[in-house]
Amino acid sequence: MIPKTMSTQHPDNARMPEWSHDKAIIKNEDEIEEAYIAYKKMGIQEVMWDAEGKDVDTHVVRKIISKDNKFFSENILGRDIFLTYRVPNPRIEGIERKILTETLSSIPLNYDVGNRVYMNKTPPIFEVIIPFTTDYTDLLGVLKYYEKAIVGQQDIKLYDDVYARDVTGEVYPKKINVIPLIEDMDSILNIDSIINGYYRAAGPDHMRVFIARSDPAMNYGMLPATLLAKFAAIRLRELSNKLNINIYPMLGAGSSPFRGNLGPDNTVNALEEYDSYYTYTVQSAFKFDYDINTVKKAVSQINLHDPDYRKLPDNVDLNIFKSILDKYKKRFQREIEAIARPINDITLYLPKRRARKLHIGLFGYSRSTGKAVLPRAISFVAALYSMGIPPEILGIASLNEMTEPEYELIHKLYLNLNFDLKMSARYFNYDSLKLLKEIWNIDDEIINMIRSDMRYVENNIGVPTDNSYGIRKHLMYSSLTMLAFKDGKFDEMRDYIYEMGLIRKFLG
Repeated sequence: MIPKTMSTQHPDNARMPEWSHDKAIIKNEDEIEEAYIAYKKMGIQEVMWDAEGKDVDTHVVRKIISKDNKFFSENILGRDIFLTYRVPNPRIEGIERKILTETLSSIPLNYDVGNRVYMNKTPPIFEVIIPFTTDYTDLLGVLKYYEKAIVGQQDIKLYDDVYARDVTGEVYPKKINVIPLIEDMDSILNIDSIINGYYRAAGPDHMRVFIARSDPAMNYGMLPATLLAKFAAIRLRELSNKLNINIYPMLGAGSSPFRGNLGPDNTVNALEEYDSYYTYTVQSAFKFDYDINTVKKAVSQINLHDPDYRKLPDNVDLNIFKSILDKYKKRFQREIEAIARPINDITLYLPKRRARKLHIGLFGYSRSTGKAVLPRAISFVAALYSMGIPPEILGIASLNEMTEPEYELIHKLYLNLNFDLKMSARYFNYDSLKLLKEIWNIDDEIINMIRSDMRYVENNIGVPTDNSYGIRKHLMYSSLTMLAFKDGKFDEMRDYIYEMGLIRKFLG
């Protein structure tokens, strides 16, 4: 069984769950309860256990099973429901590379725990996700490290005829599956090389391939991120046929339109948009900003969804495709680099929803623009919404520069572009442009570019005339947030940001 829904620990929720011991932050020990609720009460088939940016819990399987022995005796971990590690990429995250050893070493430990409970030799954990995958060797290195350093150590001769396995026992499972998480434009465009290279080197009988939606959006804009997800799906379909193996695409999408628009109130549209994907992330806003019955219904819709590749074009003209990305990216990045300071300033007053170590996104790496250091995608989105500038609209006026073939390809690939823009543009606050100038002295040219983005939406797509209390309240609070920052009223600022998140039903 390949799971279709994956609960993740992305901190994009505005509302805190009732079971959290801390009413502001989900701490590491609460994530056991979160996993249990995801499985039993929400019907989610897989939980991603994040080993990035926090201490590793090597006894996660024992703790989860002990929550409800009856449920987990009827729903076997590793067979009916799944637990998958997200580990640091040792090539990128050098400071945390020793955590990789600790996490991989816990897989045999959790196997022993599971086998004592189930007596069925089914490994409860047998897959790991490798973030920032840019080359097949990122995958191969982790795979071989597990096989040779974790499993292989059982063959170390200690003395005479005594081996390590005689002391610690036989190590299982002998092999694991590695899942590439591909997060940047160059690597997505080069996905053939990554998958082909790994297949030739490791020969898996199937592959799961995880495509990010958040970091590409933060680095290139919402439209390029969506197009890149479609490009990846097209290529993975071709690779599946070429290599004669099943490839199961996974989409890392959040509730905000900028990060994929996958929330309980937009599940049908999201499944239509990303119809060729097999597994979808269920992030924190999806789980906690809606009532449990709404969440269960949406999760069930995803679990019942079968991928349909027929809506994807057979191929795309790569020159046209890259030209679209380049035009949009240039405008978007110019705007973002110019307003990086207010984004970072507002980020300091966002609710912190998870106990995590400091982490920066790709904008902080030289392989991106190298000109702006920004927070991670969720904080990035939350900061811009809190300023009354939905990130979805940034860069959109670049569509004025598109040729007719480019424009046609955009709408052929991005089915719900107009809907996503309408949904987010309701929160745009023109007063914010004045305040950007007044508080941070943002250049008039950048202010006019952002204004032109919004005018493009108004003139070519239309903004719903939504004068509801919630929308009007959000517009007022976004102005008050910036004024509170100016006057140093930071506690009030935090309250406004929190209230706006509740209105949107996502933080970022």
